[in-house]
Amino acid sequence: MGWLEALILGLVQGLTEFLPISSSAHISIVGRLISGNDPGAAFTAITQIGTELAVILYFAKDIGRIISRWCLALVGRHPKDDPDVRMGWLVIIGSIPIVLLGLLFEDQIESVFRNLWVTVAMLAGFGLIIGVVDHFAKNARPLESITWKHGILFGLAQSLALIPGVSRSGATITAGLAMGYKREAAARYAFLLAIPAVLGSGLYKLFGLIKDEGVPDDIGPIMLATVIAFGVGLAVIHWLLKYISTHDFKGFVVYRLALAAVLAVLLAAGILQPV
Repeated sequence: MGWLEALILGLVQGLTEFLPISSSAHISIVGRLISGNDPGAAFTAITQIGTELAVILYFAKDIGRIISRWCLALVGRHPKDDPDVRMGWLVIIGSIPIVLLGLLFEDQIESVFRNLWVTVAMLAGFGLIIGVVDHFAKNARPLESITWKHGILFGLAQSLALIPGVSRSGATITAGLAMGYKREAAARYAFLLAIPAVLGSGLYKLFGLIKDEGVPDDIGPIMLATVIAFGVGLAVIHWLLKYISTHDFKGFVVYRLALAAVLAVLLAAGILQPV
């Protein structure tokens, strides 16, 4: 991977990671348009470390409070019914589905799921689901009212993001809306829930890559893409949380459907290959 390609892909990752339009789909599509090759699930996972560091920085005060109170409650020095302690457990429980499914379907994630026809179907199909759920959503429940059952359902929804075209934020926020949560509340929990899964996946892929092949020759460009993804992602978080407090997801749905249509045309014309 060259430096210019890394620069572009880092921008794409940062711009799309938190929007309900699927960053992995965009990385796969743009990478193939630039060089003819899919950057791969490993590249996506590693650059996502940058965007998750942006989440950690943005929510640093909340995360620090949750971790400290959770640890204190664990040793009996803080009330176990504290909302932050509960949130700590909810993030842990909600992260279990994607860890188990990610390990179970690791081979498919690297191969079958990255077929661009699958991406077309997910962009369009899940885009329609987002639109329907958002249209009928009550948009009423605050984050503090989240239940254990809902935490697990959020986690199962997040697991759908293992398939390019679904969108991690799109799946988890849509699940939250379907359960009656406010858009901003669902988004905040989605961001917190993604931290363990994405950081874990990124580090797992990075260490696995180094173990199997040694330090890759293009580690410099990959790190550049990761740093760029961090900076751009941080700006997108600020924008998105303000945007969804007063807007619905209609624009994102239209974009997903348009991208699916364009991608289908490119595939049918032979300009892009599905695998």
